[in-house]
Amino acid sequence: MLVLGHTLRKMALAVAAIMISGCSFLSDKLKEASTWSDEKLYEHAQQALSEHDWGLCAKYFGMLEGRAALDRYAQQAQLNAAYCNWKDKQNTAALQFIERFIRQYPAHQRLDYAFYLKGLINSNDELSLLGRLSHQDISERDPYTARDAYQAFKAVVKYYPSSPYAMDAAQRMRYIVNMLAAHEVHVADYYYRRGAYIAAANRAQAALEQFENAPAAEEALRLLILSYQALGESQLAHDAERVLQATFPASPYLKR
Repeated sequence: MLVLGHTLRKMALAVAAIMISGCSFLSDKLKEASTWSDEKLYEHAQQALSEHDWGLCAKYFGMLEGRAALDRYAQQAQLNAAYCNWKDKQNTAALQFIERFIRQYPAHQRLDYAFYLKGLINSNDELSLLGRLSHQDISERDPYTARDAYQAFKAVVKYYPSSPYAMDAAQRMRYIVNMLAAHEVHVADYYYRRGAYIAAANRAQAALEQFENAPAAEEALRLLILSYQALGESQLAHDAERVLQATFPASPYLKR
């Protein structure tokens, strides 16, 4: 045990030394970069981008964007800084860059890309459109950033229908709608399982009103029926069951 403990301590110290060395190396590179001309800094930033060195790329473009006499590079630097920070999983910094770009350049020719990138950043994950899930069910997550993502993608589709990003933005909008509907149903189910039947019915009803065509609507109707039954509202439960019958005639939740 003593040997194992000693070995683990040595490994931890080695990892710490590597991390400190890496931070020192990055600090030295940034210090050197601060002396470069705009052209040289842009060249190195582009190289870091092409090499997928997201952390260094984000730092270089951030430095470039922060320089005052930068009309030639500032706009593209903001876009690239946002992208590199997003790829480096620094979403807060990425949003700051992209939102500043949208505010400062409302007529820019790449505003469609800016809104699309904002949507990707707010999507919070590189989930595929097929709905791969990570360790946490996406319907359980905070929906606020998803709503922001939806609005950003909507801006692409609405204002830039000919954009090369419009089709994918529309697909992502549909995916987000399904996700938000699933979230509402998840909350309704949470209330139902805890005996808060009025709250469960309200959330299920809200899901149906906002996302009537989403796949989660079937589950929302089931929860609405169960909640009304638990509340002794037999007529309302019957009405909800009729809607379920008309909308999902093959539903396993129907009485046979």
